[in-house]
This record gives sequence, C-alpha cells and structure tokens, in this order.
Amino acid sequence: MKAYLDNAATTRLDPEVLEVMLPLMTEQYGNPSSIHSYGRAVRSAIERARKSIAGILNAAPAEIFFTSGGTEADNTAIRSSIETLGLKHAITSRIEHHAVLHTLEHLEKTGQIQLSFVDINDQGEIDLGHLESLLNANPRSLVSLMHGNNEVGNLLDLQVAGDLCEQYNAVFHCDTVQTMGHYRHDLQQLKTQFIVGAAHKFHGPKGVGFLYVRPGLKINPFVHGGAQERNMRGGTENIYGIVGLAKALEIAYRDMDIHRRHIEGLKVRMTEKLLASIEGVKFNGNSGQLDKSLYTVLSVSLPPSDISDMLLFNMDIAGIAVSGGSACSSGTEIGSHVLNELKIDPDRANVRFSFGKYNTEQEVDYAVEILAELYQKERIVI
Repeated sequence: MKAYLDNAATTRLDPEVLEVMLPLMTEQYGNPSSIHSYGRAVRSAIERARKSIAGILNAAPAEIFFTSGGTEADNTAIRSSIETLGLKHAITSRIEHHAVLHTLEHLEKTGQIQLSFVDINDQGEIDLGHLESLLNANPRSLVSLMHGNNEVGNLLDLQVAGDLCEQYNAVFHCDTVQTMGHYRHDLQQLKTQFIVGAAHKFHGPKGVGFLYVRPGLKINPFVHGGAQERNMRGGTENIYGIVGLAKALEIAYRDMDIHRRHIEGLKVRMTEKLLASIEGVKFNGNSGQLDKSLYTVLSVSLPPSDISDMLLFNMDIAGIAVSGGSACSSGTEIGSHVLNELKIDPDRANVRFSFGKYNTEQEVDYAVEILAELYQKERIVI
C-alpha cells in the first residue's frame, strides 16, 4: 500500500483541471500578446480566468496579477511595495516561509529597511500585543505575516491583525498560500493590501500563482521586460497554468465544505490513533488543536529513538510520503527554522502529515500502523 500524506508540499492535479488545460496545450497555442485570432483566443481565456478568480474572492479582475507561484507573488508584494511606497521599516515573524523571511532579511542586509520581529510563544502563536507595540513605535510599516503556517499549521487571526495594521496605517501583506482554496477569503472584508495563491496547493498545476493588490495601491513591477499583466509582470503568460489555476480554485470553493469535513475527519482520526499507538507522542505548535490550526496539517513530535535519523527514509520505503517539516527544507542539514524557533527538542523526530481530498481513512490507518511498528521494533531512548 502507498499513502501520499504531503499535500502541504504539493497536491495531485484534479482531472477536471487537466481537462480544461489540455486544449490550451494542443489547440489554442497562440501567444496572448499577438493580435491575430490565435492570440486573441488565448487572451480571452486568460481574462476569463482572471475574472473567475476575482469573482470567487470578491475582488475586481484588475486587482489580480498572475505570477509563477507563491514565492514570486510574495517577493513582488514585499519588494515592490517597499520600493514604490518608500517604506523603511518591516515587521514579520521568525517562523514565516522563507519566501518572506529570506526576502526581508536580504532587504535589511542591503540597508533598504529596518526589520523587526514580532514575538511568538512556545506554541508558535503570534503575540498580537507585541505587534501593536511595534506598530505604535513604527507606524506606516510593512507587516508580513502568514495566515496558516506551512509547518505547524498555526492560524493567524486575520481580522485582528488587519485591524491593527489599519489603525497604524501599515501595509499588510499576508502569505495565504496554505489557506487559499481551503478557507474562504472575502477581499471586501479582509483588511489586507496583498494576498497570494499558488495553484499546486489546491489541486492545480505547478508553476503558476497570483497576487492580489488592493485597489488604490499602485506598485512598480517586480519582473521587467514586457507589458504583460497590465505592465506589472514581463514575460509571456503561462496560459494553460492560469486557466488550470482558475479551474482549481473554482472546484475548491464549489466542494470546500464537503472536502473540509472529510479532511478534518482524517486529521482527527490520525491524532487519536497516534496518541493511542505511541507513548510520548506530541503535536507541534497548535496542529493538534483543530480549531487553532490548518485542518490539512498535523505536525507530530515523536519520542527520542534510535530510528529518529532514518524515520522518514523508513516511511518512504513503506510507501508513505511525508515531510520532516517544510518541503522547501528537505534534503538539508539545517533543520526546520520553525521548529527551532519553537525550541522543539532536537532529539525528537518530527513528521508533518498533510492531508488532501484524495486521502482515505485506510491511508491514515496504514501510516499510523507503520509508524507504530517502527517504534516497537526499536529501543526507545527516553
């Protein structure tokens, strides 16, 4: 048996999405910047996709800009807003995705901004009182905080954070890569200047995403070299990716309630079975609390054992795909910066299980069974 439980890294392409993408690969292959009929047909497909995404998010089509994914969208929001708006101070946390953290650290290192870090507690929760203190001392800052943490699943209260940013005239960028397509976002209600999405996180194609820019906020382009995306991003558009993105988001919203109930059930099932099967198991951050974390993510901390270093390898041999934290850190010896900030015992093995609509109870049961067997075969060192 095999079990793919790494959906926070990427998801399986939905067949309905592939179906709408294929004609753009084989029949409607024109360049959208061309004025002939081939180009016009493709341009129309892009604008229909933009209109669809905007409608789903309660925004205007002119507020949606297509990118190569979440990382580019984050970089565009951060770097372009700082440059265009003349911002000199930014606030973030030390547990952000590296698309945000490394970008802001680079801008500080090159002298473009002063960077402040908001406090977090041992569970990885953002100290909103400290955020207000930082904003009070540094009004008109760029605030970049993610909605759902990709490693431990913690959720930020967007309403409270947005209210604080509005109160202190701050520019609020929110990395919504892990929540887009899994939670409903009403951009007429959210007080964010920027949010982002990446199609492959909600059963769309890889290599395509989008950036939402609040109306009235004009920023300079991040990628130069052409007039595409209304002069906001040079380069020929990823046509079939864009169309696939729009379809994937449409399906995600259409079926969200059904899929959420199913996935929540899987997470609860795994949580209960792990607690019953392995003595000393814990959950990192708030991931063990369904009401305070992504329903798609469960970050598991396992007791020290002789098998800790080879745990992911042994699970892979058993056909179980999981992550040791963030997929973007896999294969390095640095370890997870998120788990380090949460001061997780380095002798404990940490596994991130992340669930999607295609997962089954049988896969969850199999993963727990294999994990429990691995621990029963080895001497636990506590």
